[in-house]
Amino acid sequence: MTAREAARPLVLGRLRVPAAVLDVLAVAVPALPIAFPLATGNASWRWLALDAALLLPLLWRRRAPMAVFCVIAAVALLQWCVTQREVTSDASLLVALYTVAAQCDIRRSVFAAAVVEGGIVLVAASATSSRQATGFLIGMTAMAATAAVLGTNARTRRAYLASVEDRAVRLERERDQLAQLAVAEERARIAREIHDVVSHSVSVMVALADAAVLAQHTAPERTGEAMRQVAHTGRQALTDMRRSLGVLRTDEPDALRHPMPGIAELGLLAEQVRATGLPTDVAVLGDPGVVPAGAQLTVHRLVQEALTNTLRHAAPGARATVRVRCDAAAVDLEVTDDGRPPAHTAPGPAGTGHGLSGMRERVAAYAGSFTAGPLPGGTGWRVAARLELGGAA
Repeated sequence: MTAREAARPLVLGRLRVPAAVLDVLAVAVPALPIAFPLATGNASWRWLALDAALLLPLLWRRRAPMAVFCVIAAVALLQWCVTQREVTSDASLLVALYTVAAQCDIRRSVFAAAVVEGGIVLVAASATSSRQATGFLIGMTAMAATAAVLGTNARTRRAYLASVEDRAVRLERERDQLAQLAVAEERARIAREIHDVVSHSVSVMVALADAAVLAQHTAPERTGEAMRQVAHTGRQALTDMRRSLGVLRTDEPDALRHPMPGIAELGLLAEQVRATGLPTDVAVLGDPGVVPAGAQLTVHRLVQEALTNTLRHAAPGARATVRVRCDAAAVDLEVTDDGRPPAHTAPGPAGTGHGLSGMRERVAAYAGSFTAGPLPGGTGWRVAARLELGGAA
């Protein structure tokens, strides 16, 4: 035990007693019986010296409990060898025993108790009668045992309080770490949502804008329709972004008015992609109503990202096919296209590869499987995923 811990105040109910006050009391109380002879002038200086040697070391009992006990025990033994009688200040040995039991380990406590018991036996052996010896032995042994038990109880209580305090600190640290993990997970979720929304919507808007530019001279009426699709896609993207960020802003009512997209909205997603010139077929088998809303959002985002990649990387003239099979246990989806990648693909931000990693993270949240790669013979691209509805992480 450190000196700082030993100097902590003792709490008695609502009263906090400083350790220094307790040390002074430990010296003053045993010294009271010798105050009267000293006041009347009948005290012997030899006895006063022995009393001082027995009492003064108690002032340092918290800093060095074992050393103080050994000093007091040695002085008590010297006093017994010189005078063959006990003095009142011998009670300081019980105080030192209590301190050792309260602050030292069990091995040193047993050693100190054995030393005190040895002194009690030594004094009892010099008694004039067996009755007196037995009474002294029993009484002093009971007092020594009480001091040792009280000290051991104090040490045990202090260790228990320290363990409780340490556990509270660890729980608080773990709570902070869990909060940080939750924040990081929520940030990752929002980042995935924003990535999917922005990536898909911008890809569709770019494709529509390119089609409008090409059709402005040959088919002007299609130009207006394409630009209306661009405006609709942009507004839808803004709505999706508000919905994704609605958890961060309590003053955003749009997030409550627009439900999260699910499997039922795959038809609208296909129409949006068809408007860019990519024929897309969607087939949903089973009842989407048995699929939780979170899993439906994941399916929608996976299909959205897969079609966005087809828009980016497939050569003109490609076709896309979406197949979704639903039941209460799992959801299987497959998105394929028959377009070969163009011979020259311009490098840019679209090639950073965050889309596939985000798709894997979404599937991993449902303990599912995910594969993405070219079809045999390089005739297209296939994205397949399975969400285990009973094993969501």
